[in-house]
Amino acid sequence: MADEENRTVEETTPAPEASAAADTAAPSAPAGEPVPQLAPKERRQQARTAKAAKIGTRPAQTIEERQAERAAKRAKNAARRRNLRAKAREAAKATPNGEPTPPREHGEGRQKTRQGIVTSDKADKTITVRIDVARRHRRYEKIVRSSTTFHAHDEKNDANIGDTVIIRESRPLSRLKRWRLVEVVERAK
Repeated sequence: MADEENRTVEETTPAPEASAAADTAAPSAPAGEPVPQLAPKERRQQARTAKAAKIGTRPAQTIEERQAERAAKRAKNAARRRNLRAKAREAAKATPNGEPTPPREHGEGRQKTRQGIVTSDKADKTITVRIDVARRHRRYEKIVRSSTTFHAHDEKNDANIGDTVIIRESRPLSRLKRWRLVEVVERAK
């Protein structure tokens, strides 16, 4: 029984370090009474409340004052947008045809060319070309190999399976064909 009473006295009396921290967190506790331990979340909440009390609230405004403040803000933003639009118009006049030019992989009016191996020539006037790409991975710096297949137009049915060919980008010729055969670089053996 005496042990239980000692435990309850120990539990209600905080350690010296904890009492100093609790005194700074809650100064409104009367002297002589044990200060309750606050959870960290509650301490943060009290600190936020104290900070908000120092800052105070927004001064009371009438509806007309608030509307005038909003109108001034709208006018300021409208002026800023007008300036931005004027700058954009000036920049558009500086470029030819008034259009900004996007960055290109190749020069204007030049189609891309790729070299690959013919994997199929079964369709009439069409070949399937596999283009292998080996590049270094940006993060891991390992050589990563990948391949893509393109359907290319072969007007004379010239290429056969296994041939190394050069194909060039073209207008859409069918649902899948957007490339055409330029030349057969190396015949399959």
